[in-house]
Order: sequence, then structure tokens, then C-alpha cells
Amino acid sequence: MRSRLGERYGSLVPQDGMIPAHLLGNMWAQEWGNIYPLVAPATATGPGYNVTELLKQKGVEPVEMVRIGERFFTSMGFAPLPATFWERSLITKPRDREVVCHASAWSIDNRDDIRIKMCTEQTGEDLVTVHHELGHSFYQRAYNQQPILFQGGANDGFHEAIGDAVALAITPEYLKTIGLLDAVPSTAADTMLLLREALDKIAFLPFGLLVDQWRWKVFSGEVAPANYNAAWWELRNRYQGVSAPVTRSEAEFDPGAKYHVPANTPYTRYFLARVLQFQFYRALCREAGHAGPLNRCSFYGSKPAGAKLQAMLELGASQPWPQVLQAAIGESHMDANALMEYFAPLKAWLDRQNAGRTAGW
Repeated sequence: MRSRLGERYGSLVPQDGMIPAHLLGNMWAQEWGNIYPLVAPATATGPGYNVTELLKQKGVEPVEMVRIGERFFTSMGFAPLPATFWERSLITKPRDREVVCHASAWSIDNRDDIRIKMCTEQTGEDLVTVHHELGHSFYQRAYNQQPILFQGGANDGFHEAIGDAVALAITPEYLKTIGLLDAVPSTAADTMLLLREALDKIAFLPFGLLVDQWRWKVFSGEVAPANYNAAWWELRNRYQGVSAPVTRSEAEFDPGAKYHVPANTPYTRYFLARVLQFQFYRALCREAGHAGPLNRCSFYGSKPAGAKLQAMLELGASQPWPQVLQAAIGESHMDANALMEYFAPLKAWLDRQNAGRTAGW
């Protein structure tokens, strides 16, 4: 990324230093996928399709996008969503009032009144978000027989990781199966698909770690109010390798620009989820009998995978999370090997691209 941005912006991007944060296509430089067109090699074989365009060509409206997500789960053996879900969810932005459009999933009565709230649009990004949010919904319903104290994810990362693991299964093969894509592109297109995905999922990891590092230092008193902003940028520099676009001082409060800081919302859950989702995904792929590159797996329609997932979801928070993980996937600790296996084709390509370049900052 640094090398490609250096080719575009010259000395603005030092090749032995940090990337200026404002060049990465996201307000917090937490995910970099928005600038994929700027960094993808012109000669590379692209994915050959655009999910947003496919949705529009096929006339798939927002409610049908949610139906598609529901069918992924029912294909694995889960019961359909209750009628009240469709009556009470907010799926598109109302015309008569302002609402908070940040997507979320809710269990109103801790039983069967489950709903989602999102301003769904005909985009590939929102199709992924739908699958993610329904992961929350099916999780909420699965553990609704647990005592109220155990109605939750095994740890904070589990709830976010479930939907993400399902969203990973939105492969070209899956898109063809559900009628969105006419032909599956060759594996030559996988490298650029993985690059686009890594710009979000891999680039996010250091940011996902540092937000709570800052919050905890504030709570403990290690970081005093007089150093709030400096401590924030020290962590951004150290973990992300990004620099502030302009000189910052304690007259600014940049951490407050991230919703979760003023809202006092724990953030490590998202870091945990970025690791756990690949472990869940690999386990479900194995249960579905997938053979071949991990990134090409979709467990759509696999009842064995669905039974394995249902068994884990039903446990909720009734056992310590390592025990839940062991029972579900045969592993008792978090491990990034599944993530590395998923991105292996991209890693081989990146090693060739970066030969002779300076790594680090």
C-alpha cells in the first residue's frame, strides 16, 4: 500500500516511514478498501463482476436482500425468521423521519421478537451487512432458552464473528447458486478479490486493537487528560503505521471522532471477531466437506455445517468461551492460522510484489 500510494502521491508518502492517514479512504484509516481502485495493478485480473451492479440488474430490492440472507441460514437447517421480524424490522430508511442508519440487530423480549434496523441499499456492501446482522439475529434466537444471564455471546467477539463468518461464504460460487452471477470466474481472479478484502479485514486489525488500548490507559490513569490526543496518535503510529494529516495538539480530541469512544462502547470485540470469524469459517467449511482453497468455500446448503453452528449458538454464554470454542471447532484458543490460510494466495502475490522493498516504518 505504501509503495503504490507513493507512486501516486510522490514524496507525500515516505517509503521508509508512515502513511499519512488521510490517504487511506476512511475517516479513521481503519479500513482501506475504498481506495482499492488506486492501488490495484492495472494489469491484474479483476473479479470480473460487481455485486452492486448485479443486484441492480436483477432488480433485487432491499427486502429481497434480507430474504437472501435468511435463505442462507435456512439452507443450513435453521428455522425461518418469525413473521414479526418482517413486520417490525426497519429494513429501509423511512421517508418521513430521520433515524440512526448504523446497522444493528435486536432481541426485544429475549425470546422471539428479533429485529434488525438498517437503511439497506442495493449495494454489495449492504448484502454483506445483511448476512452479518442476521448472524446476530439467529444467534439471539438460538440461545433464548438459556437463563437470562447466559443470553449473549460466549465472549464479545463471538457475536460479531458469527455473521462475519457467514459473510465470508459470499463467494462467486454462492452468488451463482442464488442466481446473481451467471458464471464463476477462474481462480486467477482470486488474488484481487482477496486484496480488496484484505484492505478491510487485515488493515483493520491494528486499529481494532488500539482503540481499547487507549480507553484502558485513560481508565487506569496512565494517560492523563493533558495527553489524551498525543497518546491516541502514539498508538496510531505504533500499531497502524499511519501519521496525522496535519499537526495535532491537545486542543483537539481526535479519539472522540470515533463513535465508540464517547459512547463508551468496548471495541476489542471487533479485533477478536476478525480472528475468530476465520476459525469459525474454516471449521464450517470442513464440516461441509469443502476441498480446495479456503477462500473458495461456501457452506450454503450444508446441513452438517448448520448443525455444528446451531450447537455452538445455543450455548450462548453458558460456558467459558474457550470451552465453547473447543466444543464447536475443536480448538480451545484463538489462532490466526485460519486467517493466514484464507489469504495464502494473496500473501504469495504480495511477497513477489514487495521483493526488494523496505518493510515497516
